[in-house]
Amino acid sequence: MDGELAAQRQHLELAGQAHLLRFWDELNEAERAELLGDLRGCHFAEITRFFERAMQVPAALQRQQKQIDEQMEPVPRDVQGSVGRDEGRLPEWEAEGLLRISENKVAVLLLAGGQGTRLGVSYPKGMYNIGLLSRKTLFQIQAERILKLQRLATEQFGHKCTIPWYIMTSGQTMESTEKFFAKNNYFGLEEGNVIFFQQGMLPAMTFDGKAILEGKSKISMAPDGNGGLYRALRNQKIVEDMEKRGIGFIHVYCVDNILVKVADPTFIGFCVKQQADCGAKVVEKTNPTEAVGVVCKVNGLYQVVEYSEIALTTAQRRNADGRLTFNAGNICNHFFTLKFLKKIVKDYEPKLRHHVAQKKIAFIDDRGQQIKPDRPNGIKLEKFVFDIFQFSKKFVVFEVLREDEFSPLKNADSQNGKDTPTTACQSLMSLHHRWVLNAGGKFVDENGTRIPDIPSSTTGMSEAVTAAVNDNLKELTDVPIKCEISALVSYAGEGLDKYVAGRDLRPPLIIDEKGVRELTTNGL
Repeated sequence: MDGELAAQRQHLELAGQAHLLRFWDELNEAERAELLGDLRGCHFAEITRFFERAMQVPAALQRQQKQIDEQMEPVPRDVQGSVGRDEGRLPEWEAEGLLRISENKVAVLLLAGGQGTRLGVSYPKGMYNIGLLSRKTLFQIQAERILKLQRLATEQFGHKCTIPWYIMTSGQTMESTEKFFAKNNYFGLEEGNVIFFQQGMLPAMTFDGKAILEGKSKISMAPDGNGGLYRALRNQKIVEDMEKRGIGFIHVYCVDNILVKVADPTFIGFCVKQQADCGAKVVEKTNPTEAVGVVCKVNGLYQVVEYSEIALTTAQRRNADGRLTFNAGNICNHFFTLKFLKKIVKDYEPKLRHHVAQKKIAFIDDRGQQIKPDRPNGIKLEKFVFDIFQFSKKFVVFEVLREDEFSPLKNADSQNGKDTPTTACQSLMSLHHRWVLNAGGKFVDENGTRIPDIPSSTTGMSEAVTAAVNDNLKELTDVPIKCEISALVSYAGEGLDKYVAGRDLRPPLIIDEKGVRELTTNGL
């Protein structure tokens, strides 16, 4: 250890980070090993370059950011697809996507590096029990959607196919995620087709570039943002693995969306038919001030502009049809060709500038006491997955209905009531409720009285439909109807007729491969 310590001390002095060893003499052997482990993962010459480049934004770029409203253009109609406005073409796109899946050309890439800190847990979000009737986690729901898609493609084209699942974790979530999957037998997927890899970690820094100690033996570390994906793909040779498997198209998404259509064949088929190298799935913004980034063009290049960067007058602009001009809400749901991804990893990733996020970061003061500041005292450096949109040669946007495909899990139920386990469960059960109605089923209460139907969402006007659904549901005593459908039975509402058509169903109930199971207050 002495030789390594001397080398680290020299390295830190050269990098201006010698303060990280100031409590060394007070540490026991285990604590010293912990600190050396953190230091091995910090290449401070490189980290210093990242910090300086992020903090020294060129004056021209600063002017551009201040004038971003003047340079913004909405997504042109000719690169858009929509489940509402292009309803007649959806079967064609879905067929194309299923064909590519059947040819083993499609992979899924899950961004799962974050912990469930805001949910009040220290383990990965994908492992969180959000309160479904089945007690399934997000990881299990998504795995079963992959399984179902493989079966649908196999049934249609007559030969077995595989959708490899690449899961990007972080230093905080890697071990627990791997163990969770192993414990649950990979939820029915083949172990060799579930590939874990780890994004990078970067130290939190003071405003003058000093790494922060959160404990005497612990550097404050954080994942390098979901845009750390591209560096991780290169460093861990994930792109080479995709190439060996013959993958041509990749669906990338975030773990926290309970409604995500994993490897959505309609989205993939749309992008392939448009000969796109990069695509983004979006939902229509519900109001001008909604806290969601907007997919648009800036200076002729596609990017996501965060809601905080847009002036209110720009956010409020509307078209002749009454829709917001900048309405393409980003939901971290993307399509890449492997060719495009290879070019990003090889040529463009090193050119991406880190974003600076000012944070309140717990730190150890000179007396060895941990301080939790009440205002930002440092920064975290991160890249975003959408930073590479600007390099696309053929970019497309696919608009879907929020109530069908987007309900993120971010906050605990004890917080502000938005994006919580309760709202996620309600979103999924509301979707499954509509699937049952569309398949010819009806719901009755404990007395056998028919429960009123809710309107189907077919217009593409998500705000209006959501309002109508919510107004109707407010009149019901059991809100929402507790109905959960296993993805192994139906991926997107198909194939339910044999289970529910012409039947009166009494919630709460689960529809899975065992059939329709009505639950009682005491269990099944």
